[in-house]
Amino acid sequence: MSEVMSDAIRKEKKSSGFFSVLQRVGRAFMLPIALLPVAGLLLGIGSSLTNPAMLEAYRLIGFMGPGTVPYAIFSLLSSVGTVIFDNLPLLFAMGVALGMAEQEKATATLSAAIAFLVMHKTIYALLELTGRLEPGAMQEGTIANVVGIQSLELGVFGGILVGLGVAWLNNRFYKIRLPNVISFFGGTRFVPIISTAVYILVGALMFFVWPYIQSGIYRLGDLVLRSGYAGTLIYGFIERILIPFGLHHVFYLPFWQTGLGGSAMVDGVMVYGAQNIFFAELASPNTTHFSVEACRFMSGKFPLMIFGLPGAALAMYTCAGSAKKKLAGSLLLSAALTAMLTGITEPLEFTFLFVAPALYVIHSVFAGLAYMLMHLLGVAVGMTFSGGLIDLTLFGILQGNAKTNWVMIPVVGVFYFIVYFLLFRFLIRWRNYLTPGREPEGDVKLYTRADYNKKKEQKEEKTAHAVSRLILDGLGGRENIATLDCCATRLRVTVKDPTLVSDTRLRESGASGVIRKGSGVQVVYGPQVTVIKSELEDYIKALPTG
Repeated sequence: MSEVMSDAIRKEKKSSGFFSVLQRVGRAFMLPIALLPVAGLLLGIGSSLTNPAMLEAYRLIGFMGPGTVPYAIFSLLSSVGTVIFDNLPLLFAMGVALGMAEQEKATATLSAAIAFLVMHKTIYALLELTGRLEPGAMQEGTIANVVGIQSLELGVFGGILVGLGVAWLNNRFYKIRLPNVISFFGGTRFVPIISTAVYILVGALMFFVWPYIQSGIYRLGDLVLRSGYAGTLIYGFIERILIPFGLHHVFYLPFWQTGLGGSAMVDGVMVYGAQNIFFAELASPNTTHFSVEACRFMSGKFPLMIFGLPGAALAMYTCAGSAKKKLAGSLLLSAALTAMLTGITEPLEFTFLFVAPALYVIHSVFAGLAYMLMHLLGVAVGMTFSGGLIDLTLFGILQGNAKTNWVMIPVVGVFYFIVYFLLFRFLIRWRNYLTPGREPEGDVKLYTRADYNKKKEQKEEKTAHAVSRLILDGLGGRENIATLDCCATRLRVTVKDPTLVSDTRLRESGASGVIRKGSGVQVVYGPQVTVIKSELEDYIKALPTG
């Protein structure tokens, strides 16, 4: 019996450890992903306002056409946006190393950039030595220009491979002590040295094995693409159902950035990955219609974010008790507007996730249906990482319906708003789900205007240190924290002893939810989480040692 229990404990630890690693990888992806909205904004505005067809349609050729000052400015914006998308593998290498490094993050980031260049230069040297850079020597699309180096098309996988490897080397060797005669090269100085040596070997290994891996990836991508509308539905469902676990970035990124998401020839250049294809077409003056097959992995978010979730928010508002309706309405309105404008949905999704998981499963099914419907209707609107009105305007409306078929988004969206409102309202009342404004007396101080004002005054009196102290207490103290980071809306922590974590204390600090899986803890605060993380780190550093 004891052996069975020991085996179960070992399996649980292994599972939680795997989840913890995946959680850290997911949050490490967030830094380079966070660059995409800025790059997309520059590219979207620049490309739209220099596109001859658009200038003709709106009769702007005279003062915004080629040779004018506005045309030069918008061309510059387009070029600046393009350079970020062109160098995403390098940005991922540095961003993942930064996110996964436990200490000496600056050293890890610099070492990742060095290792990335070394790996690709090694591959270039071997390609040149073996004559594989000659025309026709390699399969089309296998060779790419990576930061000015002719190398194999590793895409963001290459960047992630470098980032994860260098982070491990950094965590392993940043305190290494070498013999006195070479002690100068010890510690953090050893990290870029060992990274260079290791990634010469990795580059050589990639030269031999990557063509086979690449072929397998493309075959898998073809299978996904051939699965048609059913495959799109499954993709949308999985992407949404993984949100509570913080693993959605790990799932969708390969479709957006690698051959899993398909390939397309744009202006004579083979482009791989759904998002890469869309932005390559966006930058091209020759695009007459964006690729529906590429955008099938993105367009489905728009009816969901802009229409569906606000419908759910309205349903929760109408179900709130009369004494709490005004406060519940203000919270729900803020969350709904955030989803509509920016596509950041977690504040609203987590509003009903913790009290009614069944509603979240239904929501995930409708997410898959939204992706499938957009694919079925030929909608081709891309995005940076969200799916709100900002992206819809830049990459749908401004591009014209002829190129995107964006008009179908509000048509489906209105239907989604009505269905979400009616279905959520019925289920909340039928199952008596405790959504905002329906909590039993004594659970939450959301009763009257006076209660609200009192809570607001108390909140304003709290200093950043007071909130940080609550969070630190809730996480079991400084010694219990192994790693501390955040994504767009959640504080992500790996703790040494999960039993020391107090959900009650964390909720007192302002958290709207706490997710646990083994040693991984995610505390939901919303878009202000980056400030909370910085203040917590400053508070921990200021604590006396010993």
